[in-house]
Formats: sequence, structure tokens, C-alpha cells
Amino acid sequence: MMNNTQKAEHIVKWIKEYVSNMPTPAKALCVNCSGGVDSSLVSKLCAMTGLKTIALSLPLRSKPESHNLSIKHQEWLKKKFKNIECHVINLDTVYESFKKTLSKFDHKLGLVNSKARLRMVTIYQVAAKNEGIVVGTGNAVEDFAIGFFSKGGDGQVDISPIGDLTKTEVWSLAEHLEILDEIIKAEPTDGLWESQTGHTDVAQIGLTYPELEKAIKNPEDKNHQKYLEIRKRNLHKMQPIPVCKMDD
Repeated sequence: MMNNTQKAEHIVKWIKEYVSNMPTPAKALCVNCSGGVDSSLVSKLCAMTGLKTIALSLPLRSKPESHNLSIKHQEWLKKKFKNIECHVINLDTVYESFKKTLSKFDHKLGLVNSKARLRMVTIYQVAAKNEGIVVGTGNAVEDFAIGFFSKGGDGQVDISPIGDLTKTEVWSLAEHLEILDEIIKAEPTDGLWESQTGHTDVAQIGLTYPELEKAIKNPEDKNHQKYLEIRKRNLHKMQPIPVCKMDD
């Protein structure tokens, strides 16, 4: 079992090796810094590689508290690393135009997921301009256990540095790497809904992360069946795209 120092070193080494082994090594690591603990941790780990790291803040009808944390984290990174480049790209106008153009197809959940997809398109455009790759910020619980992400949105990335860490491990490693305390203690949220009432991560999932992690590990846990139901509902996000095979 690795301690937090070893975990950080392992992830940083893994990112560097991945980039160096690319047919054409990337010249930048691009991360969407939402103000949450996952993206804050990933952006620091990327910065620790010494490679050019682009930290993006992409407000899109965002709650002020989340956007403020995103900006605070960018400022914190710039003070600690010389290889950090930070940008704020407001997508409100893009989203409103998208929403108006598709007014005949108005759908609340569809628009929520479209916000994540607009951010994804933006990050890939920035990555293309900088000959970089998009670094994912999903953890093991959200991305690979229950599929708590937008298909074609925040789940669409090039590499996943913390995809083998539980949320509890993310909090622990973030604390070890001295991520801003207010980010670590903030209520986890995807930040995609107009109102956070009933739309925090816990409210949407129906379990806290510690409860969910226990349920995943222990088939006898009281919440294990609930975990399986959530996973089954979102399994289409986590599996490869079905392909119709033309057998001989």
C-alpha cells in the first residue's frame, strides 16, 4: 500500500512516461479546473511533472462560489509553479446561443449534459492549439464504478491520472499536497445545474462517498444493491461503444 508521497510520485512519473512514449510527445497538459477537489489535485500533479500545464476555468452559468474557488486555485498554482498557464474562458454566450438554436429540442437533462460537452469541446480546442492532451479529473468511484459523468463531456479525455483513486483517497492526497482547504472541504458538486438544491453529488447519487465506497467493496453492505442499481443504469457510459461485427 503506497502512502500519499508515493502515490503523488507514482502519478507524476506515470504522466511523464505517458507523454514521452507518445509517437509525438504532447507539448502541454490541459486541465479543466472547476474549483472542485478532483480537478485541483490533477492540475497540481500535472504541474509537478515540470511539463507545460494549462489550467482552464470555464464558467458556464456557474455558481459564484464554485467559480471563485476555480480562480483561487489558478492563482495558487501560479504562485507555486513557473510551468503553469491559466486562462478563464466564459462560455455563457456560447451556451445561450446553443440553447436558442436548439429551442425545438429543449430538454432539461440534455442541456445539463450539453454544458459538460461544451466545456469538453473548449478544452480540446485549447489542447489542439498548444499541441497538448486533455487530462481527465475523474476518480475511480465516479468514472469507473458508477458512471457519474456526462457521456461525451467530462468523461471524454486523453488520460486519467486519478482514475484508480477513490474519492476518499483523493481528499487525502489533496490534503497531503496542500490543496486549498476550502476546496477540500467544499460540498462536492458537478456544477452543471442552475440550482444546486437537490443537485449536489450526494443528493444526485443518494449516498455519501464513504457510504458508496463501502458498498462497492462489501457485497454484504446495506447499500451494495443500491450501488449495483446505479452502476447498471450508467454502465453504457463505461463500456466500449457497441460495434455490429460482420462475422464470416
